[in-house]
Amino acid sequence: MKKLVCAGEILVEIMAERIGQSFLAPGPLVGPFPSGAPAIFIDQAARLGQPAGLIAAVGDDDFGRLNIERLRADGADISAIKVHRGAATGTAFVTYETDGSRHFVYNIKHSAAGLIEIGAEARTLLASADHFHVMGTSLFSPEVIEVARIGIETVKARGGTVSFDPNIRKEMLDLPGMRDALHFVLSKTDVFLPSGPELFIFAKAADEESAVREMLDHGISAVVIKKGAQGAVHYDKTGRTASPGFVVDEIDPTGAGDCFAAAFVSFWLRGETPEKALRIANGCGALAVTKKGPMEGIASLATVEAFVATARTGTPI
Repeated sequence: MKKLVCAGEILVEIMAERIGQSFLAPGPLVGPFPSGAPAIFIDQAARLGQPAGLIAAVGDDDFGRLNIERLRADGADISAIKVHRGAATGTAFVTYETDGSRHFVYNIKHSAAGLIEIGAEARTLLASADHFHVMGTSLFSPEVIEVARIGIETVKARGGTVSFDPNIRKEMLDLPGMRDALHFVLSKTDVFLPSGPELFIFAKAADEESAVREMLDHGISAVVIKKGAQGAVHYDKTGRTASPGFVVDEIDPTGAGDCFAAAFVSFWLRGETPEKALRIANGCGALAVTKKGPMEGIASLATVEAFVATARTGTPI
């Protein structure tokens, strides 16, 4: 099977225990949980049996070890995760609002995650890669943007492919070099995986199908629009394929989109139909939200297949 590689932040997530709890006052917390969008993506891909490796950096601390051991146990290639003495592993503290939204306090750029680089181990990993996946959240500094650029160009030079999940927060658009980086990545993208309104960051059109047509006309092979609990829609030159989400009780939505993307890309790399890739991806996204913690709902392929065979789907989209 084809090997996919991603580069970006590893961190731990520590969560407020109660909905509506604020960090402006002391309160109970739960965690740490292994996290970071690229780490979630690679962990889910590995659990599905896809060869997958991560280029990243952690501190020489318990938070770093927690993440490395989770990735190792789930079958990911951790050879290019560098451990930095004297730097702390990244962190994210999360509160959940009564309207379903979340509030984050991050330490990523100034943590070990900000020290990511293309060293000897990363070059070796890229030399075996058939596919490179980019997360918009990982483009948080010029140094990390350069890592992504090298990853993309190395894999493309080998005849490989690229997927791109913008996963971008509006406040990140004004970071130095961010807009240029996003458009560079998009110009190299084969599979584009925006969530809802993210599509319109990159398109002039105001409606979904016209915006997708713009993306396909620019050379992208497939556009997969994630619609959360509703499911997802796949577009390519041959047409549109919609797949409804599965009905589950949501505990924690963090990481669901990353699990979806990992599953879709893995099955796209295996040459599966859009229908099958979407169904497995929706199953991974649904299972991800049923447990507290970004990686705690990540499931094996056997578990996902058993789930999608019996789970109830929502309204067709």
